Amino acid sequence: MIEFAPHNVKAFLTMELAPARPENPVVISPATPLVLASTSKYRAELLARLQLPFVQEPPGIDEADQAGELPESRARRLAAEKARAVADRCPGQWVLGSDQVAFCEDEVLHKPGSPEANVEQLLSLSGREVHFATALCLTTAGGIEHLELDLTVVRFRPLDRAAVTRYVAAEPAHDCAGGFKVEGLGISLFDAVESRDPTALIGLPLIALRRMLEKVGSAVP
Repeated sequence: MIEFAPHNVKAFLTMELAPARPENPVVISPATPLVLASTSKYRAELLARLQLPFVQEPPGIDEADQAGELPESRARRLAAEKARAVADRCPGQWVLGSDQVAFCEDEVLHKPGSPEANVEQLLSLSGREVHFATALCLTTAGGIEHLELDLTVVRFRPLDRAAVTRYVAAEPAHDCAGGFKVEGLGISLFDAVESRDPTALIGLPLIALRRMLEKVGSAVP
């Protein structure tokens, strides 16, 4: 059984892994765009909202679970590993890694992968709370890193098989943690969402990211 730490969804957990330098030579520009260490179309669509030049690169890391690892720790570890793997291939650029771990009580929820698994996973969440830990890591090949974690709680309304089957048929979300799309019809599955950042649940907390970019001298209008 996994032992979970207490959560406070009203707060962001922030950690500096290395001190920021007063003057950093890495500047996000069309010539040296931000690199998103992800192939996710959802994260790319969110990042595009900030109107910064960016490109996507696959991180190509092993995302296997580690025994006894807390969900928050797993999200932070994988976000950092993704960013570092791509940063090694993209010197002179800021690289953004992100990872999201969904969990309910003592169970980590993975992407369903199929309509049948999607239905069964959503039915198992009927009337329950699901926590989403979404981590961001902004790094360079030089080793400067900024790391943040958003904690969001979703309370599912009571669901029956007919309602869940209709949802999965209308909006396949087999590639999403939790098996739903909060930005679409998935919002109809909930009684409440508790979060400081509405974009965190989709997979990329833009409020936290704006704060991180400001630290490295790339202000967002």
